Order: sequence, then structure tokens, then C-alpha cells
Amino acid sequence: MKKIVSFILTVLISSFSIAQETMTFQAEIANKNGNKLSINSGRETIQKIEADAKGNFKATFAVKEGLYQLFDGVEYANLYLKNGYDLKMTMDATKFDETIAFSGKGSTENNFLANRTLEESKIDFQGMLELDAEGFKKASEELKAKQIASLEASKIDANLLDMLKKGTEANIGQLQQYYTMSLAKKKMNNVAAPNFDYENHKGGKTTLESLKGKYVYVDLWATWCGPCRAEIPSLKKMEAAFHGKNIEFVSVSVDAEKDHEKWKTFVTEKELGGVQLYAGKTVLSDFVKAFEVNSIPRFILIDPKGIVVDADAKRPSDPRLQEQLNKLLN
Repeated sequence: MKKIVSFILTVLISSFSIAQETMTFQAEIANKNGNKLSINSGRETIQKIEADAKGNFKATFAVKEGLYQLFDGVEYANLYLKNGYDLKMTMDATKFDETIAFSGKGSTENNFLANRTLEESKIDFQGMLELDAEGFKKASEELKAKQIASLEASKIDANLLDMLKKGTEANIGQLQQYYTMSLAKKKMNNVAAPNFDYENHKGGKTTLESLKGKYVYVDLWATWCGPCRAEIPSLKKMEAAFHGKNIEFVSVSVDAEKDHEKWKTFVTEKELGGVQLYAGKTVLSDFVKAFEVNSIPRFILIDPKGIVVDADAKRPSDPRLQEQLNKLLN
């Protein structure tokens, strides 16, 4: 009898162990962007899920405990996954972040992440970066304290709590570094911009000196730069909105020499407007070095006298750029 009981217990324990080696993820998505979901860890896809006949998603798989991203082909959502979870997500893809909700085992952690994403979207990081040193220090300390307090008040998994605390520390540190960099960029404000002499897509060369008499909005970009390309539609709208005004929109490509023809083709095929220039061998010209350009896209606004208005100007997609230009040009 003991042997039979022992055998049954062994089977039950083994079955329980197997069940805990996987997790289940389900999703019901209204107005979905496609019939496929992927769960990613950085650039690696660890699970692909296809919609069933009813348009819903379900998969059972093994996972290493940790933070992941759910990608629907258009947008991302953060997930915390581990084996043993039985997680169900509902969402309306037209209001992606605002409607994500989880139920089932693991829902506490994932609802917390969803709410955290919404809260972070309300933070005016750009406004913080425009504060003076004392104001920025106070704002960043308050933000850190608020986020840590929210974590400590939560009832999330201890491992996730530890991950998010470390992540908060790292994010605040990166924000402080970015603020230091933004201060360095601003040192060019209100001084004369160095001249440049770059190849023009339409032929010949164009200098900054030749553009005096007009405001000049410079876009430093490259064909390989995703964030740069993402700004192109907004830049086109900006050019159209200020057509005929006293401003030139100047895009300067910093593509490598091997991509010179690629740049020329890209400009033509994408029908890029404004003044399209190529820095080429002069990419490290006095102009670029003076502004300490270490990342792109980078935008610079110069006045009709050649004086720098903003060495780290707003992106075309930022509504505040149009507000600024309206004040200057109207």
C-alpha cells in the first residue's frame, strides 16, 4: 500500500513540477493591429503568438523570469513573466496604453507595469531638462522619491520590485547625465554660429554665410538613423506651414562617404524638401565640433544675423517648435 501511495505522490509531484515549468499567456484585443504578437527580450523574440479563428491569442511556453516586451507590430507593452503564471490581457489597440488590463496569476505585477507606463507618459521630462541646475536637482530627487515610494507601497513580486528599484536608480542617473549634456549644448546659445560649406543635393555647395538674412533651422541626420527618419513627416509639415516665411529648413546628412549615393537616392525617392546638404569629408567641420554633436538627430536654430537662437532646438514633432517659430516669424 505504501508503494502505491508513494507512486501516486511521485506522479502528482512530477505533474505539478511540469505544470510549473511553463506559463500561459492569453490576449483579447479589440481593433488589433494584426494577427501576430511577439514577446521579446531586447532584440530577441522568445515567443510568437498567432490569433486563433476568433481573433484571440493564446500560448503556453517556458520562460526565464524577468521583464519582456509585448509587440503587436505597431506598439510595445512591458511584461513581467515567469513560469507558473496564467496571465490574460485585454486591450483596445486604438488606445493601447490606456486600456491594457490583466487578470489571472501574474496580474498584480503586470497591471502595476501598465499603470507605471501611463504615469511615466505624464512626466514632462523636457520641462525638467529646461530647468536651472537647482530646479533640475529638486525635480529629479522628487521624481525618484515618488517612484520608489510607489514601488514600496505595491504588492508586486519581490524580484520585480528589486528590478524596478534598480531600474529607477539607473533611469534617474541617465536623466542627470542627459541634463549635463544639455547644459553643454546650450553654451552655444547667443553666439555666432561657425560657417559650413557643404554639398547641395541640387548641385554646387551651400554655406551658412549665404543663408544670412533668414532664420535657419538645421537638421543633422543620416539615412541609417531611425529616429531621424521618424522626424521626416513632421519636418515636411513644418516646411509647408512656414512656406514663404523668412526661414530656411536645412537638412545636413552626416552619412559616411560610402553612403553618398544612398543619400542622394534617399533624398530623391522620399521627395525631401528644404535645403538638402551632405557633409561628407567635412562631417567633423568647425560647425559640427562647435556644437559638440555626439548623437543625431540634432536640431539647431540660427537667426538672420547668424547668431544661435537654440543650440539644441525642439524636434519637428514637438508642438513647441511651431509655437517658437510662430513668435519669431509672425
